Amino acid sequence: MSFSFSVLDIPDVILIESKHHSDERGYFLESFKESEFLAHGIDTKFVQDNFSHSVKGVLRGLHYQKNPKAQSKLVTALRGEIFDVAVDM
Repeated sequence: MSFSFSVLDIPDVILIESKHHSDERGYFLESFKESEFLAHGIDTKFVQDNFSHSVKGVLRGLHYQKNPKAQSKLVTALRGEIFDVAVDM
């Protein structure tokens, strides 16, 4: 298994942690694997993939989407850390 899945207090918010494999050559990790996500009840279709870089202290805006334009989001920290907030409205 390449991921650990933790259900959080807000409905449909799941902490997914990828397990990376490293040695003297570097590291490898999977950021998404449909079969594992489906096995944990995550049946979504990702239609857009974004990367951004922010310097320390940057605050990015909240985004709210509702049907028919609701989106699932998969957030990954490539380096450093992220303080990501989910709001149950």
